[in-house]
Amino acid sequence: MKKLILTILAVVMAICPFAGCDKKADVKTIELNEVTHSVFYAPLYIAIENGYFEEEQIKVNLTNGGGADKSMTALLSGTAQIALMGPETVVYVYNQGKKDAPKVFGQLTQRDGSFLVSRNPEPNFKWSDLKDKEILAGRKGGVPAMTFEYMMNELGLYNGTDLTLNFDVQFNLMTSAFIGGTADYCTVFEPTASEYQSEGKWYIVGSVGEQSGEIPYTSFIALDSYLSNNQDTVKGFLRALKKAFEFLKTHTEREVAEAIVKQFPSTTITSLEASVKSYKKIDAWKSDMTATAKSFDRLQDIMVNAGELSSKVPFSKLVDNSYVKEIFG
Repeated sequence: MKKLILTILAVVMAICPFAGCDKKADVKTIELNEVTHSVFYAPLYIAIENGYFEEEQIKVNLTNGGGADKSMTALLSGTAQIALMGPETVVYVYNQGKKDAPKVFGQLTQRDGSFLVSRNPEPNFKWSDLKDKEILAGRKGGVPAMTFEYMMNELGLYNGTDLTLNFDVQFNLMTSAFIGGTADYCTVFEPTASEYQSEGKWYIVGSVGEQSGEIPYTSFIALDSYLSNNQDTVKGFLRALKKAFEFLKTHTEREVAEAIVKQFPSTTITSLEASVKSYKKIDAWKSDMTATAKSFDRLQDIMVNAGELSSKVPFSKLVDNSYVKEIFG
């Protein structure tokens, strides 16, 4: 009997490294494509840098899509399992009749995260000052561009009549185009907005998100098939983000900046701290990650206003809140 037990133990020890006894064998890798790299997505970077994904046996490989159209292409082609981007992309794909459709399973931000910058200091800036001016507003059909146009229309300013909205420059090239002399104003995300302001390249004159109000601006999106076949991984992914939101809530802007600084190696702590403060001020983040029918209805109003949508898509076809409700309660 003693020899039998020793033999069994020896066999177990021999096969353990190959049978998943090593925790590393249980790690799930997620290819995550983000629409751009910004402090706007601080909760994601907190989860990465504080090891919250590792605690859930998840490894995240993060890549920058440089635009929602490119991020959705990565998702549909299978080079990404999850994409962080504007949910307008889900509406577009649904209307194309794709069977294995993408769905929002967690909302990260609830306002526009861009700031309007000018070449000149304008301490008394008013949005009406944009009359007869040209603004780099983003890619046509993207949430940044559509939200900005909707906001201008609410203020009685219309593209081609009262001002010029330049949609011709690719999203990830807008900053360099503006610095190179294109347009009078430009919409920019953090930390670029604060960093370049500190270098004297421009002046932040307004918050688009503060003016435009609540919309489901950026969400985590995956194909239906991925959500169905990887439920434990999806839940672990959201648990890591829940820890990140708790960190964001209980720590100072400086501490948050220090936590994510490795994600922005060329940006100063001071600029990162200012960026976090700016986003906290406008209540940019959706701390319970739950998408609402009301906010998605407003998003589709914005799309209709931009001429990008003729009829609305039912909320249930675009969003699956079941995972966040289970994790966040």
